[in-house]
Amino acid sequence: MAASDRTARPKAAFVYMVRCTGGQLYTGWTNDLKRRVAAHNAGKGAKYTKNRRPVVLKYYETFSTKQEAMRREWAVKQLSRKEKLALIGQFQKQQMPETQ
Repeated sequence: MAASDRTARPKAAFVYMVRCTGGQLYTGWTNDLKRRVAAHNAGKGAKYTKNRRPVVLKYYETFSTKQEAMRREWAVKQLSRKEKLALIGQFQKQQMPETQ
């Protein structure tokens, strides 16, 4: 292994929520967000989403490590549906601020 391979920056980790066809929310973590959402939509992402396709990415957070992302995933999964929807609403406002 080359020295540059060992010192390569670690990949970011993401916690994400997707909305399934029936309106259900699924929360997970990944180190490749685009690929993971594509896997869900191909029926290979998770058992839960397999029969609830297509899914749409509604929320994500970025972390430096897998461990941080996994802790946050657990915390998000403990939220009520109402709290998850509020988190999604906040996220969408930050991503696309209203023009005045």
